[in-house]
Amino acid sequence: MTRLPSAPLGLTYTSSHEAVHVELSGDLDHLHADRLIDAVDRLLAVHPGLRDLRLDCAGLSSVDSSGLAALLMVRRLTDKAGAGLHIDGRTVQLDRILEITGTLDHLTAPGAGPQPLRRTGAARGGPGEENHPTSPSGAPEPRPAPQ
Repeated sequence: MTRLPSAPLGLTYTSSHEAVHVELSGDLDHLHADRLIDAVDRLLAVHPGLRDLRLDCAGLSSVDSSGLAALLMVRRLTDKAGAGLHIDGRTVQLDRILEITGTLDHLTAPGAGPQPLRRTGAARGGPGEENHPTSPSGAPEPRPAPQ
């Protein structure tokens, strides 16, 4: 079986004050995955207040397990920086690998970025005390009336 050579990963950037848009082209594979991670790491360093990183994947010709690992690392980096990650223009192949590996929801979920720690009922409760779930504001959530 003859393998075609891997197409180099192309990265084209455009940015605004709060968002960076990166167009990916070529192969996101074992030969080129580190290039994406390095580029995102540099972008986050150059744009410390970045709110959104948008990866346009429409130009990708293939993605392998190393490419998937790179996307997962990009998610970790954006979460750590408090930036949202948006994976746009997903190809059928990319969607398939994300679905098969169970990573689609993780990589495309809204609300990326570190979540502030909040107190819950478990943190306040002592022995014999009843714990109540709290809302994001820290206020107790209403409980349904007994039936």
